[in-house]
Amino acid sequence: MTKAFAATWDYRCPFARNAHEAIVAGLRAGADWDVTFQAFSLDQAHLDEGDTPVWERPPDERGTGVLPLQWGIAVRDKFPDQFFDFHIAVFAARFDEGRKIPNEDVLADVASASGLDPDLVAKEVADGWPLETLAREHLDGVERHAVFGVPTVIMGDEAVFVRLMDRGNATDFERAVDLIEWTNLNEFKRTKLPR
Repeated sequence: MTKAFAATWDYRCPFARNAHEAIVAGLRAGADWDVTFQAFSLDQAHLDEGDTPVWERPPDERGTGVLPLQWGIAVRDKFPDQFFDFHIAVFAARFDEGRKIPNEDVLADVASASGLDPDLVAKEVADGWPLETLAREHLDGVERHAVFGVPTVIMGDEAVFVRLMDRGNATDFERAVDLIEWTNLNEFKRTKLPR
């Protein structure tokens, strides 16, 4: 039976990376999942109440996560065949290579390495609709599901913040998704890591 869910991401979170690498690995291995990749801005989540939303600010005042999310949204919606490669490569640029992903040149390099024409992606971002999409997806997550961070997995009316310790482990991710349907479990958090 197909499991349908959404998974939030911001490219700056290592736990989002772990989960999204697992999702992509699972999908590439044939997992019966119907996944919606939903952008969520950690920059917006960390603003004080009443502050101007990041999507209403000038580009240089939006925070370090907004531009990469715009590129991710543009690739996801306009170039879906390259989305998995680009999505995972942005996380790798940030965490493996220590590159500054809020930099358009870095994102262009990642796009090019992922088989995309970076000028076409940049044009989509410049058109403004990815920023509008980010605002809509972020606010939908907050208003409908009380999303506060990434990665949050949303299945029907249930939303669960998930932190997996291992990268790209589709089996661990599937186990977490299975627990979402067990609504009698509200919180399960280790007091310390046995590592």
